[in-house]
Amino acid sequence: MKLMEPTATIRVFLIDDQLMIRAGFRSLLAADPRFAVVGDSGDPRAAVAAVRDLRPDVVLLDVSMPGLSGIDTIPLLREACPRVRIVMLTHHEGDSFVDQALKAGADGYLSKDSDPGELRIALEAVVRGEAFLSPKVAGGLLRRKSANGFQSRLSTLTPREREVFQLLALGRSNKEVAKELEMTLGTAKKHRENLQRKLDCHSTAELALLAVQEGLIPPS
Repeated sequence: MKLMEPTATIRVFLIDDQLMIRAGFRSLLAADPRFAVVGDSGDPRAAVAAVRDLRPDVVLLDVSMPGLSGIDTIPLLREACPRVRIVMLTHHEGDSFVDQALKAGADGYLSKDSDPGELRIALEAVVRGEAFLSPKVAGGLLRRKSANGFQSRLSTLTPREREVFQLLALGRSNKEVAKELEMTLGTAKKHRENLQRKLDCHSTAELALLAVQEGLIPPS
């Protein structure tokens, strides 16, 4: 793969369901001539189509979004634009999400609490073909790796099950899940039963607590 010359402008696309977060990153990058924000979206599926058309160099991708998580968006972005670099953004470094994101094909992982300078370093690093983990994320990852082979319960879920899990954890009913994910009510109920068995969670409250612990949704 041909890498970008250091002097070239790095074209960035932002995906985050919070408008103010996107505006903040857009403003931050607009102040630096090395970067150009070519688009942004709060809807992961719409963003994939936009990335296919715009062909940015880097996508900044939120981990926790309703409906479709950032992790499950990664393969869709790879299919739409194979050369794009992907940097994950999160407020929460969940027990397994760094591992899952990197295995799914992310090139970098950045905490939203990081210093603004880290964002610029991360963008330049991934464009050079290097992986980037912010020090805060890397420290947490090393601590978890030493925790006697810990494996998240969420690692057993399929992408579809993660979608259903996230909606249930947000308090959606079976009917609402079925409508949002365009499945039958019976299929939604079956997914709930399977998730409760796999995750050993037997109420919406337990599902929500696990989602917060894993960093899939922020605490209320």
